[in-house]
Amino acid sequence: MFFRQYYLGCLSHASYLVGDTVTGKAAVIDPQRDIAEYLADAESHGLTITYVIETHFHADFLSGHLELAAATGASIGYGAAAAGKAEFAITTYRDRDTAVLGEVELEVWETPGHTPESISILIRPHGPGTEPYGVLTGDTLFIGDVGRPDLLASFGATADDLARQLYHSLHDKLLTLPDATKVFPAHGAGSACGKNLSTETVSTIGEQRRTNYALAPMSEDEFVEVVTQGQSAAPLYFPFAAVLNRKERDLFDEDVRVPGLSLQQVLAHQAAGAVVLDARPDSEFAAGHLRHSVNVGLGGRFAEYAGEVMTPGTPIVVVCPPGHEPEAKVRLARIGFDNVVGALADPLRVFHENPEHVEAASRLSADAVADCMRAVDGLVLVDVRNPGEVADGTLPGARHLSLPALLSNLDELDRAAPTVVFCAGGYRSSIAASLLRAHGFADVSDMIGGYTAWNARINPTGTPA
Repeated sequence: MFFRQYYLGCLSHASYLVGDTVTGKAAVIDPQRDIAEYLADAESHGLTITYVIETHFHADFLSGHLELAAATGASIGYGAAAAGKAEFAITTYRDRDTAVLGEVELEVWETPGHTPESISILIRPHGPGTEPYGVLTGDTLFIGDVGRPDLLASFGATADDLARQLYHSLHDKLLTLPDATKVFPAHGAGSACGKNLSTETVSTIGEQRRTNYALAPMSEDEFVEVVTQGQSAAPLYFPFAAVLNRKERDLFDEDVRVPGLSLQQVLAHQAAGAVVLDARPDSEFAAGHLRHSVNVGLGGRFAEYAGEVMTPGTPIVVVCPPGHEPEAKVRLARIGFDNVVGALADPLRVFHENPEHVEAASRLSADAVADCMRAVDGLVLVDVRNPGEVADGTLPGARHLSLPALLSNLDELDRAAPTVVFCAGGYRSSIAASLLRAHGFADVSDMIGGYTAWNARINPTGTPA
């Protein structure tokens, strides 16, 4: 048997290639949109990808099922509850149906809860009824958590109903597997599909039975309460991606280049409604950037946060270090943001030669923020962290608006008031502050080091304030 996990850290996304080395048949489970690595590995190991199987309709990324099917002729499979919900041809799998690769067999278990069509896939290297090597749990069971059941409210499914389905999928199915069965989830730490995901990317059923808070002994009602409370706000693009994953859409071409644009072309696009997305590190952005641009650094969760500060379909002009334009395009395409119209050519030279179009960003130390709180009348503090982070403490008088909620709630803030934005460490606050400036806020700063720096200032011993 051939087995490989592909882990995409910037989206906390895991996908899998499973193959039978005798017959050469293989399957890819939950693929990312750029598929070159799957194709290269299949070719180098003498495998033919005949199945593409999705554990559910994903919301946090745009899957590569259509790209893989077009490249290989593979069938696209979903759980039976997905029947009639996709615009493209799919194979549906009912409980205990199999995809046979040879001696290696993939056995589908319907495990609804995160979504109605969610499935888990047992890998049996030696055929029917033999000991499973592992289970691909999709978003049903994570390492340290379970899939959140509240993402489909806009699709008519209630969090309570899905949580009850999830309880039975876990206790009546996955937890009946042997303790030694390896657990391979679709996501890890940082994913908004749960609230307590581990940095580990593989575990066992036995380890999760012992350590996963959501699998501790409790009633169904208690489980519903535990898994529906304290979830972070879902990124703005999630409903868009969830719908697009059901559609017959344009295929992504990884080799299409990003055209270079002059300053005049960039300004024309910006005037017509494009977002200028500056993907440089926050410190470089603060030193000087094109006025009204939004900063989301490539070094972090670039695509996810970009998807939180603009509406899907918005034309995008990228500003980044020369040579990184293809990376920015690919990472945006992974969430379905295909409207990259180009990139500013030689940005540092352009900034130097056109200072009238450039501005710096105000960034304040924790001590400077404390001074402002004492001296500046009408100062507004905006905490853009998630609810679970805010529960551990915040600045006195701060207004909480998590980053995914900021764009749709701008009118709740005073554009004329002096404003300081903060997060945990400074990455998200730079994004949020640049978003506010791009939308006409006159006096915006962000706090260097975020609440971590503030807490260290008031409590240097490290005990939570």
